[in-house]
Amino acid sequence: MGERTIMAQRYIPEIRDGDKRILIIDGEPVPFALARVPLQGETRGNLAAGGQGRAQPLSDRDQELARAVGQRLAGRGLLLIGLDVIGDYITEINVTSPTCFVEITEQTGFDVAGRFVEALVRIVSGRPLGRGAADKP
Repeated sequence: MGERTIMAQRYIPEIRDGDKRILIIDGEPVPFALARVPLQGETRGNLAAGGQGRAQPLSDRDQELARAVGQRLAGRGLLLIGLDVIGDYITEINVTSPTCFVEITEQTGFDVAGRFVEALVRIVSGRPLGRGAADKP
């Protein structure tokens, strides 16, 4: 009756393997995701809810989803996107405060912040969004 907000989501059994945060910078996915794995008996993988963050390489399906969404949103001017994926499903697209730079970098050695800064420099230099990783012309 308008007194309480409720958000519901269908239960996706693959949550046991984690709610993956896939970072997309300038339309291209970072090669590692952070799987936020729920504690035993919990269904939420959020780090704030006690989930454990485990960096892992993107699966073929993760890459497919990230490229499809990333290129489209980069074309709309979004430089940084955090795509949340459980199993084969995109559950959320974060565009205001995607997180997990630190955890992915610490666990894999991949410099997420460096990739982001390279993309920023390209934009400030006048090159448009959606051109992909820093090594592309």
